[in-house]
Amino acid sequence: MPIVLDHVSFTYQPDTPFAAPALHDVSINIRSGQFVGLIGHTGSGKSTLIQHCNGLLFPLAGQVTVDGMPVLPKGKDLKEIRRKVGLVFQYPEQQLFEENVALDVAFGPKTLGLEDAEIQRRVRWAMKMVDLEFAKFKDASPFELSGGEKRRVAIAGVLAMQPKYLILDEPCAGLDPGGREEILDQLKRLNEKGLAIVLVSHSMDDVARLAKRLIVIHEGAVVYDDQVRQVFSKAKELADMGLDVPAVMKLMMLLKEKGLDVRQSVLSAEEGQEEILRVLNHA
Repeated sequence: MPIVLDHVSFTYQPDTPFAAPALHDVSINIRSGQFVGLIGHTGSGKSTLIQHCNGLLFPLAGQVTVDGMPVLPKGKDLKEIRRKVGLVFQYPEQQLFEENVALDVAFGPKTLGLEDAEIQRRVRWAMKMVDLEFAKFKDASPFELSGGEKRRVAIAGVLAMQPKYLILDEPCAGLDPGGREEILDQLKRLNEKGLAIVLVSHSMDDVARLAKRLIVIHEGAVVYDDQVRQVFSKAKELADMGLDVPAVMKLMMLLKEKGLDVRQSVLSAEEGQEEILRVLNHA
C-alpha cells in the first residue's frame, strides 16, 4: 500500500495576520519501490509536502495515510508511520552528534527500545547499505569524515530504522562532485534493493538520471505528475515556473534550432551521444 495525500491543504499560522498558504488540494501517492523526483521553485511547497508524509506536519484539510494508516496528531500509528517513512533533511550531517559513527547510526533504533543485539545488527546492515565498512568507520568521529561520508552516515542513521520509504531533501547540497556521485550512486542501489525513494532536488540532471516519475509543484499545487521524459518535454511551461530541464536536453534543443534533426526528449549524455550519431550517420 502507498503513501497517499488526498486533497491535502495546509497553511502556516492559520487564522492570523501572518497566515501563509503552502499547499492547495494536493493529491498524490507514492508506491512501494518507486523512485520519484519532486521539483519546484524555492517556496513552491516541496518541503511542506514531504513533512506531511510522516507526520511532522498535519493537513488543515484532506487526509494523509501511510500503508492504510491515517497520519493524525497523537494518532496510535504515528510511531510506526515515522519508522516506515524515513526523512533526510538538507545538510543532515549537521544533526550528527555522537562521538563515533556506530553510536550515531544506532541512535534511531535505540529509541525503538530494541535489544542490543538487534541494534547492532541494524547498525552493521545500515552501514553496509551505504558502503561504510563497519570495522573501518565504527569508531571514527563523524566530524572528521569527508562531506560525502558524513552524508552517508546520516542516511545510514535513517536506514537503521528500516523504513519502507526514504525521502531526501536536496541530499547532494553542498557536496563536491565526488561526494555527489557517492550519494547518487548509493540512492540508485538502495532503490534497486526495493526501497521507495522520493528525491527532492533543484538539479534537473540528478532527477533525470535517477527518477522514473516526476512530480512538479508550483505555488503549493501539483502541476505535473508523470513519467520524467513526459514532464521534461514541457520545457516552456517549466521555464514559466522558474524551472529548467536537464543540460543534455537543452543541448538537443539548441541543435534543433541550428537545423539538426535530433530528438529533443533525451535525458542522459549517453542518449544524447547516440542521438547525435544517429542523425549524423543518416545525413
